[in-house]
Amino acid sequence: MPYYTQNGVEIVLTQHYLNIKLYSEDIALRFPFIPKEEKFFDLLEESARNVVLAATKLAELIEIWDNVPERVQEIKSIEHHGDEITHRIVAQLHATFVTPIDREDIAHLAERLDDVLDFIDEAASSMLIYWVDKPTEKAQDLSKIIVKMATEISEAIPKLRRSKQMKELPPCCMEVNRLENEADAIVRSAVAGLFHDKDISVIDVIKWREIYEYMETATDRCEDIANVLEGVMIKRA
Repeated sequence: MPYYTQNGVEIVLTQHYLNIKLYSEDIALRFPFIPKEEKFFDLLEESARNVVLAATKLAELIEIWDNVPERVQEIKSIEHHGDEITHRIVAQLHATFVTPIDREDIAHLAERLDDVLDFIDEAASSMLIYWVDKPTEKAQDLSKIIVKMATEISEAIPKLRRSKQMKELPPCCMEVNRLENEADAIVRSAVAGLFHDKDISVIDVIKWREIYEYMETATDRCEDIANVLEGVMIKRA
């Protein structure tokens, strides 16, 4: 995660920032001919595609389980690229007077997309650092769900460009919410299995409990993105 992300959000959500935001929105309403910076959509879509790529690489890592260090490093490189995109979004926010959607929504989308990448990276890195013998079936199931959720988000974000297309967001968001519930059920079953398996070592229980937590948190952040998208749609309705 970029070091400035949380602090950046806290800073831009100060009263001074909100005053500027309200003023710029008032100007946009009074003078609709003032162009809004469309670059944010390009950056958010690029970030979402990057998340899909990372999720896909995680699923491949868990399914194939060979050349693990190289595959983990590939995911790390994708995560670094995500950091760069987030940097550009924040810089663009500070340089733009009128944004196409609310500034805090852009900031939250950028931050949550970055979070998903972070937890995908943490899950992959932990498998390498902890010398996991081989991934579990539950980990495979979770990785596939993360790919599905990331794909839904990647298909949903471009719909922010046009008000008419925003009406298509609810099915995407509902599917993300459904997948998050499915992921929760898998994690509960996986963790319960760890404690019921008498043949598994305490060390392996600790390893997999942490890895499952990273993967589950990635799905939680995907659901957060869906919630932000729904909020944008309601504001623009």
